[in-house]
Parts: sequence; structure tokens; C-alpha cells
Amino acid sequence: MNVEIEAPLSEYLEKYFGYKTFKGDQEAIINNVLAGKDSFVIMPTGGGKSMCYQLPALISPGTAIIISPLIALMKNQVDAIRNYGSAVGIAHFLNSSLNKAEIAKVKEDVTAGHTKLLYVAPESLTKAENVQFLKDINISFVAIDEAHCISEWGHDFRPEYRRLRPIIEEIGKVPIIALTATATEKVQQDIQKNLNMTDAMLFKSSFNRPNLYYEVRAKNVDVIKDIIRYIKKHPGKSGIIYCLSRKKVEEIAQTLQVNGIRALPYHAGLEAPVRAKTQDNFLMEDIEVIVATIAFGMGIDKPDVRYVIHHDIPKSLEGYYQETGRGGRDGGEGNCVAFYHYDDIVKLEKFMKGKPISEQEIGKQLLLETVSYAESSVCRRKQLLHYFGEEYKEDNCGNCDNCNNPREKFEGQEAVELVLQTVLAVKEKFKAKHIVHVMTGHVNTAIKSYKHDQLELFGDGSDEDEKYWNAVIRQSLINRFLIKDIESYGLLRVSDEGKKFLKKPYSIMLTKDHDYDGDGEDSDDDIVAGGQKGGGGDETLYKMLKDLVLKEAKRAKLPPYVIFQETSLEEMSINYPITIDELSKIAGVGIGKATKFGKEFIEMIAKYVEENEIERPMDMVVKSVVNKSGLKVYIIQNIDRKLSLLSIAKSKQLSFSELLDEIERIVSSGTKVDISYYIRENIDEEKQREVLEYFKESESDSIGDALRELGEDDYTEEEVRLMRIKFISDFGN
Repeated sequence: MNVEIEAPLSEYLEKYFGYKTFKGDQEAIINNVLAGKDSFVIMPTGGGKSMCYQLPALISPGTAIIISPLIALMKNQVDAIRNYGSAVGIAHFLNSSLNKAEIAKVKEDVTAGHTKLLYVAPESLTKAENVQFLKDINISFVAIDEAHCISEWGHDFRPEYRRLRPIIEEIGKVPIIALTATATEKVQQDIQKNLNMTDAMLFKSSFNRPNLYYEVRAKNVDVIKDIIRYIKKHPGKSGIIYCLSRKKVEEIAQTLQVNGIRALPYHAGLEAPVRAKTQDNFLMEDIEVIVATIAFGMGIDKPDVRYVIHHDIPKSLEGYYQETGRGGRDGGEGNCVAFYHYDDIVKLEKFMKGKPISEQEIGKQLLLETVSYAESSVCRRKQLLHYFGEEYKEDNCGNCDNCNNPREKFEGQEAVELVLQTVLAVKEKFKAKHIVHVMTGHVNTAIKSYKHDQLELFGDGSDEDEKYWNAVIRQSLINRFLIKDIESYGLLRVSDEGKKFLKKPYSIMLTKDHDYDGDGEDSDDDIVAGGQKGGGGDETLYKMLKDLVLKEAKRAKLPPYVIFQETSLEEMSINYPITIDELSKIAGVGIGKATKFGKEFIEMIAKYVEENEIERPMDMVVKSVVNKSGLKVYIIQNIDRKLSLLSIAKSKQLSFSELLDEIERIVSSGTKVDISYYIRENIDEEKQREVLEYFKESESDSIGDALRELGEDDYTEEEVRLMRIKFISDFGN
């Protein structure tokens, strides 16, 4: 195919779409397609990818086949094209949502030459009758949208995408344009190799979206209250909330609804007509918020999504980038807020068990990158762009939480030197975790078997903890002193730049990572709700409450978090509860804890409110979904009957982890439950004793911290969670 056009491309652009000028590389890409050459396009969301195949399809003879993974995306784009053209048949889709009569109409329009764009699902393309049909028509070119689905290293791998090339070759020799919004170097190579288009012209736009504001917040026990508060501060604006599970999507959508927010759930478990109606409601602004699993939004062309909230941290940075890319596509405001706690990462790792080893390794590597992004105090934009192989040279982007609230820097010359020397000492054959263990003098099986405990520099970094050294390694990667070998699942190598640094070291300023995981020494400086210390509340009151908790903890000989967690104190400093009833409504308190520990707290708050003439904001009492109380009563009654926890979970169609979530909510609100009978049957006495001793002495109730301290190989997450429930119930309630 080599299409001769009668007028400049810009005239066709204005004729069909009403635009006078192209964006970025659009014109060069379209010319390449019209010349009959293969094209590989990496262009961020909002950059105008769809134009790169829509315009050449409209001005080329024949029908362009657009392979797309989502039915919602197809409908959205077909409707848009039909609005530009005069005939309905100008664009069609062919997928499982059509009945026989509708399929016949599509094929009739295509055969008659009316259809310029035919959107096809990859599953539909594999059907013999569809392959035969496509063989008999004039195809201008094939566009493969969301091409990252081809790669196992991509964030949305789909096996059927890897079978596309032989099918396309069976249909006939036609040019291919592959498009994606996210592709690391590894994913890019995988796509080109699988599609046999290594000679394709590569068009790679900058991944930088300057209008997007990136922020990571600590994920508190009652994160839903933070989300509701955020939405109510942005009235009338459209937003998307992403969750990893369908159950959580339904739960959050219901809670938003009962709190007066126009929201609907969206996930693959809903009927197709329901999903389509929800999508239309969102586009037409009949609802303001969609709560969705990661399947939503891959092609939703709504330009004015003003915030994208991640209730759960995604499995990969590609997924995060793709999903945040839904915000501010018109170049206007786009706020991207992710709630993060390391416990979520532990859960995601557990989901991988049972998968092939290679798939587990890839998944863990992608998760590590996500942890690095979330915990890093480096410019979020710089970190994201580095991940996609792009260098961001500004020191301060001015549009992320880390740049707007910079953390204190420290001289990192010696630390970087030690990291690089350690990587070289172990022959550049190990991942970051092993390097950190060598530097901190942590002895384990791997260290012993490779005799790395005998290295001269073993333990030279033991005066700092693992979090510190992880921060140094991450910033060494961003500064290009280190290279992460993705092919080998993340082995670290020293770059040429790193070798130059070792020969002639110079001053380099680094920052410590955030600690979103508990009561760390620097948690007061974390960027949390509102971008202020203490969750955006009254800092003076927050400090007074914290002092009172420490005093009460000392008196009761308990860790402070058993009395009230920091998140509860933060909420007290925002809502100023002055009665036991009001205090019981604070997240993580409940009537039990309010009655047991609350008297001195409400007296202090009442006195503070009166002395400072404070007007109390009593409008932020979040209403709960009604059926929760029924579940709570059911769980408590059956624990009292000493019914197996597994049986309780099964009877309510909950996973064991979800049941523990519910029990944790019950005990953190001050209700006493006795699960000793279940613990005795499932955890040996020595383990019980060790975990209880740990929680008695620990300043944090973090499961992640506990597993790392007790030994991830010796204890399961369930064992530690069960013992934490027993500890808090026995000593705090």
C-alpha cells in the first residue's frame, strides 16, 4: 500500500476532525502508514494515538482492521468516528457482544466498501469464519492498539495477543501499526520481536505529562474517609477510583453512594449492558465518580477527568502510568493520588503463588519497582520517566508531593561509593536485596553459600538500616551510576558513569525514603492527607494527643498503637470529638476503646476547643453501608461459639484474608473477641510466644515489619495477623 493523497494532510485533518494542526509526531506517523511501512508508536495517554490510525484509515482505499482488547473501548471509538462521518457504516466493531443479525450487517457494510474502520477483538480474530471473511476484503492496514498486551513484561498481558502475527499473515501481507501508551525497553523489544516488526519505524514521544500532579499518601485503616473528604473538596469534578478487587469496588461505590456522592461500580463481573450504561453515565456526567478495577479506562475518551485515586497500589508502574493517564487529557487539572501501605504489596505477592516460577519472578520485579516509586522521596516525575528510559533533567518538577514538600537532603558520596563497591565485589550477579544484606551485615543462607560474609566490606553499612540503603540504591539508579538488568530479573550492574564516579568521587545530595509503614522516626514528615503533618489536622492538638497516648501507654504498659493508632489521632485533630459517642465514630476507635481509654482524651480536646474558640467540623461522619453491622454480629457470635474461622469465612463467601480484615476492624474498634481456640489448633506455642513478645515491644503494628523482623521464611502472614488480633483484643479491649 502506498496511498497518494490529493491535498496536504492538514486539510484532511480539518475536514474529518476539525483540527488545524497535528500534535507531536502524528503527521510523521500517518505519512509512514500511508507509505505502506510498518510503524511502532509509543505515545502517552492523551497524546493522540487513535488519530494515528483513524485519519489514514479514512483516506486510504479499503478497510483498516483495528485490533483492540476492550469492548467498551471499541464502542466508544466507533461512536466518535460515526459522529465525524456522515454514514453509520463508516465504522463498525466485531466482537462477542453482537448477535447474528448485527454481525451480518457489519459484514454487509464491510463487503460493500462502506466501512473504513473495523474494530475487532483479538478473540474474534482467531475464529476461522472471521479469518476467512477478512481474507476476501480489501484491507488497507492493521492497527494493534494497546500493544503492550503482547508482552509478559507489560502490565496487562493477554496470551491471545501473542497469536496475532500468524493470523495477520494468513489474512494477507499488509502494513502494521502497533500502538501503546506504556512500554519500557524490555516491553518494546518483546512487542517488536513477537510481531516480527523489528525493522518498523519507531515513534517514541516523551512520557512526561506536565499537567498531572502525582502524590502518594499513607494508607490508613479507614482510607475511605480520606477518599470521601477528597471528593467533597472537588465538588462537580469527574474522578476515577481504582481498586484491585471487584469486592472492594462494590464496597467503596456503595459507601460513596450512602454519603451523597454520585458513584457507580465498574468491573468485568457486571453484565455488559450495565457496564455500557455506567460508562455512558460517566461520559454524560450523570455520575461524578466511577469506582473500577484495572480493566476500566483503557480507551475511555473523557478529557476532563480531574482526579484519579488508587485505593490500592497497582501491580506495576506501567499499570499506574496507564491509569493515571486517564486524568487531565485536555491538558487541564489532573490530580493522581495513590494510597500506599507495604501490607498491600505482601498481599499481591501472595496472589502470585501457584503461578509458574518465571511469571512469579517477573511479577515480583514489577512489584519492586512499584515499591521503589511509592517509598522514594525523589521527584515522582523523575522516577516515572526514568522507569520508561527517559531522563528528566529538572531538579524540581513543581507538580508532585515530593517536589512541593521536599525532604531533608544528606551528603551521599560515601554511601553511593559503598553501594557501587559492593555491587562489584559480588561480581554484579545479585539483586538489590542481596546487596543491602551484604552492606548491613545480614547473615542468611544466600550470604553464607556465596561466602559473602567473608568479603572485606561485609557489614560496612551496618550503622544504617535497610530502608536507608534501598533509598541510596534507587537514587544511584536514577543518577545512572547503576543499571538494573531486567532480562535477569533485576540484577544490578555498575554503569560506565558509576565507574567514573568511583575513580573520581564527588559530592552528591540524596534524600531518605518515606516511611508509610508505621510509627517510623520520620513518619511525622510524611506527605499525607492535605499535604501537612498529622493528616492535615490541627498540628498542635495532634502533638498533645500523641503525648497523651504515650503517657497512657506507659501507665498501662502497652505499645501506644494498642490504645489509639496515629491515624485515629490524626482524625481526632481534624474532627475534635468531645463526647464518648463522637469519639467512638473516629476510625479505629469504636465504642469499646472510646469507653476504655477515651475519658482523658475528650476532656483534653474539649478544653482545647474552648480555649482556642474552635468551630468543630461535625459534618465528616462517614455513613457505613448497612449490611456491615450484620456481618460483624455474625462473626462475633460464631467466634463465641468457637466455630472454625475457615467455616465462618466459607459461610459468608469470604476469603480467609477478607475474614481477618473484618475481625481486625472489629478488634481495632474496641470489641473483644477470643480466637485462642483457633490459634491453639493452628500455631505452635513457641511461635505464639515469639509473636506476642514482638508486639509487646514493637512501636508499630505493621504486619510487614513483623514479618521482616520475625523472618518471612518462618512465619506466614496469616499467623502474624491472627496473633496481632489476639494481642490487641487481650491487651487493648
